[in-house]
Amino acid sequence: MRLVLRSKIHNATVTTANKSYIGSITIDQELVEKSGLWPGEKVLVVSNKTGVRLETYVIIGKKRSGVVCMNGAAALLVKKGEEIIIMGFELAKRPLRPKNVLVDKKNQFVRYL
Repeated sequence: MRLVLRSKIHNATVTTANKSYIGSITIDQELVEKSGLWPGEKVLVVSNKTGVRLETYVIIGKKRSGVVCMNGAAALLVKKGEEIIIMGFELAKRPLRPKNVLVDKKNQFVRYL
């Protein structure tokens, strides 16, 4: 078994950074559905600005709101306005075809990559 990429939201823009929250990343429900992520799923988040990489879990945000909110300690590492990549992985015996979602500057679905 290998850990392989299953889901990716590419070039999302952080809309809010909420240090007061307990933890996680809040993502627009439509993007979660299109990428195949699950609520509570562990994800890797990478900042395209600083290169910071962190792990957290998914919380569902309002559908078609464009919300991508870094919560808790993650908000200290990735700030509002930063462009990020959000990735989910799966243990698999064979290669997977990941659902790679490209979004625009307002975090609206553009196309599958």
